[in-house]
Amino acid sequence: MWRQRLINHCRLFVYLFITTLALSGCTKKSEGSSSGDYYFSAKLNGVKKDFFTVKFQGDGNDNRWEHIVVGGYESPLTGTNGKLSASFDFEIWLSGGNIGPGSYSTAALPNMISRYFVPKDNGQVGYNTLNGKDLFTVKIDAISKDGIKGTFNGTLRNSAGEAISVTDGSFNLPYDQLVNP
Repeated sequence: MWRQRLINHCRLFVYLFITTLALSGCTKKSEGSSSGDYYFSAKLNGVKKDFFTVKFQGDGNDNRWEHIVVGGYESPLTGTNGKLSASFDFEIWLSGGNIGPGSYSTAALPNMISRYFVPKDNGQVGYNTLNGKDLFTVKIDAISKDGIKGTFNGTLRNSAGEAISVTDGSFNLPYDQLVNP
């Protein structure tokens, strides 16, 4: 029962996150960064993906990072005829703590999650770290109100048990700004 509630909460967060990204994408292009210095990419089952409409957000108390989210889409939102592309994100919760440089894994943090949603004609297929005992790790090299930089890798599964391997993940993003590499 608690697992289903957690899954429902995660789905709600993903929909809110995607909506936020979609609505933020409706602003003038000049408000987003297109600098080659910023990136969010990974290999999914060996295929390199560079993500678009990417954003790093976070919050916490007393100037601490207690919650961060990094996510984006496989293709630009413009020109997709109203259809969203596949999306990938990860989220770390450390209530009462401070997310700083270091390694974070799903094995040690039950409130850490990564998700990959693939649109299909009849809905979407979701892969995440809740559907298995697989490991997903994020290594943060730097984090501040200026931005975040690091690497990630791991395995995501859908409800049928099918796995996606995430390797060579890397990110360098400004804080709270859309990036379209």
